[in-house]
Amino acid sequence: MIIVGFDPGIATLGYGVIKTEKGLKPQMIDYGIVSTPKEENLAVRLAMLEKGIKQIIEKFKPDEIAVEELFFAKNVKTAISVAHARGIILLTAIKECGKLFEYTPLQIKQALTGYGRADKNQIQQMVKTMLGLKGIPRPDDAADALAVALCHSQTNKLGGLFSI
Repeated sequence: MIIVGFDPGIATLGYGVIKTEKGLKPQMIDYGIVSTPKEENLAVRLAMLEKGIKQIIEKFKPDEIAVEELFFAKNVKTAISVAHARGIILLTAIKECGKLFEYTPLQIKQALTGYGRADKNQIQQMVKTMLGLKGIPRPDDAADALAVALCHSQTNKLGGLFSI
C-alpha cells in the first residue's frame, strides 16, 4: 500500500510517501515540500499548492492519503492561512484519490512514540528509526509529513475510524 502524508502549510507544505506491506517494515519512497512565495497573493499561492499536491498524487498514485488536522496556535492569522492550505489538500486529495484520513497532532505523537506530549525531536527520531534512514529528513515539514503517513500505517488497521 502506498500512503502519502501531508503536513499543511501555506508557505511550506510537507509531503511524505511510504510503502507498507503486511508484516514488513514501512519503506520511505520520497519526501519533500511544496513551497509558495510570500510575495504572492493568497489565491495564487493556493493554486500553486493545488498544482503541487496534484503532481504528487499523480506521480505516486497513493492508495490512501493522510493529513494532519489543524493545531490552533496563538497566531490566528497563521492558523487561518494554514486552514486555507489544508482545505486545498482535502479537496484535491478526495478528488484525486478518494481515500482520505485525518489525524490530530496528539494521535500522531502517540502512534509514533506512545506518548502524546512527545517533542518534535522525538518524533523526528522515530521517523528516522521506523524508516531506517541515516538522518532525520529535512526540512521539518517533510519529516512531519512522513510522521503523518507512518501514523496512518500504524492506525489504518482499525478500519475506517479516521476516514473522511
